[in-house]
Amino acid sequence: MLRIKYLFLCSLFYLSLASESDVLELTDDDFSTRVSEHETVLVMFYAPWCGHCKKLKPEYAKAAELIKYNDPPVVLAKVDCTEAGKETCNKFSVTGYPTLKIFRNGEFSQEYNGPREAPGIVKYLKSQVGPSSKDLTSISEFQDFIDKDDVAVVGFFAKESDLKGSFLKLADKLREKVRFAHSSTKAVLDKEGQTDAVVLYRPKHLHNKFEPNSVTYEGASKKEDIESWINKNYHGLVGHRQRDNSKDFKVPNVVAYYTVDYVKNPKGTNYWRNRILKVAKNYVDSLTFAVSAKDDFQHELNEFGYDYVKGDKPIVFARDSKNQKFVMKDEFSLETFEQFVKDLEGGKLEPYIKSEPVPEDNDGPVTVAVAKNFDEVVTNNGKDTLIEFYAPWCGHCKKLAPVFDELGEKMKDEDVSIVKMDATNNDVTGSYEVRGFPTLYWAAKDSKDSPVRYEGGREIDDFIKYIAKHATNELKGWDRKGKPKKEEL
Repeated sequence: MLRIKYLFLCSLFYLSLASESDVLELTDDDFSTRVSEHETVLVMFYAPWCGHCKKLKPEYAKAAELIKYNDPPVVLAKVDCTEAGKETCNKFSVTGYPTLKIFRNGEFSQEYNGPREAPGIVKYLKSQVGPSSKDLTSISEFQDFIDKDDVAVVGFFAKESDLKGSFLKLADKLREKVRFAHSSTKAVLDKEGQTDAVVLYRPKHLHNKFEPNSVTYEGASKKEDIESWINKNYHGLVGHRQRDNSKDFKVPNVVAYYTVDYVKNPKGTNYWRNRILKVAKNYVDSLTFAVSAKDDFQHELNEFGYDYVKGDKPIVFARDSKNQKFVMKDEFSLETFEQFVKDLEGGKLEPYIKSEPVPEDNDGPVTVAVAKNFDEVVTNNGKDTLIEFYAPWCGHCKKLAPVFDELGEKMKDEDVSIVKMDATNNDVTGSYEVRGFPTLYWAAKDSKDSPVRYEGGREIDDFIKYIAKHATNELKGWDRKGKPKKEEL
């Protein structure tokens, strides 16, 4: 038993080394020489202590392994900016970690701003090499192109045309997202029965009986119209929603989360997807449907109140056009799913709001807002309001806390409310956008629909001067410049 365990651990170590070995380790001494040996190289400039670098490292290594046999080839490399690569990092103005740059034929070409997961990195890099649309000169090339595990858009052109011109221009524009190819070879055109057309082919693992495996464009020969058609048909009735394409799935949408794995279990994955499809086909014009791997979207599960999902059946969440959240509470079946979608479409569901309990005692200098009482203590409180959205673990928020408490004490007799809300445990709605912590907003009492982001200083005097200047009514204790008023004798 110990021997088996030892061999298993050794095999894992070997696989790790094999994956790591596909990434070139470059230094100041050999950077220029080795980068010049390859047509296209993606270089990660990193620091060993950097947390984001450690997170990216396994994805980067996996991407290197996946793309090493690509035609044309793409090489992934890395440079340690704290040791043997200091001069190189300085040369290319690396100021943060990780920084990724694309080099072509030994020369810097462009910054890499693509995905940070292995499949997304590979897809992005493949779009950066070779022509934006591949010329298919034989039936075998055509078949190989449409048999990949991704959507393929192919143009068939017996001669020059407006459609061909628009198609090639669109390929240049969308090369990072879509795989394009074209053909003027008679054998290919005869096989598909096309002479001047654009066809979108869905990957085989997503083929199903509820929609065609390919769709032919029938609109005008305008680049914008073709692009709109591609966007509409790209993911089909029920798309495979992943981290690198999640932004494609606009609201209103319905997403089923389960163990989606088209590599290890395509049959099991499509077993549930087919049930989603059976319902989705009836809502083509009103809702977007997708399936997602629950392990890849744990943060979204948390947003809907789920810390852990057991069992194999999908759980289903939805968002309406107002971005309100809805949870399918019943165990998944074709019948319960169909009823959930019907009720969602009919506006019969109660939105889910992630919220802490409303505080029993809320008489402190700073009023505590949670999602359930937000309208009461912010939107409809009848006062000018300064609100802080914070995270319990945020160091800057902890530093601000005593200042905010002092501000609350100073404003207790004014027509101003000082409020704070834990944005990690409560849904933030309306016009408030929170991307970092702490985020502060000023909401005047007569225009709560248009709060203004506070960008001023974080000391007590900074806050008082801001409030004194922007308060709807002049403060009792300070003039408009934030100077204390003299007490009348």
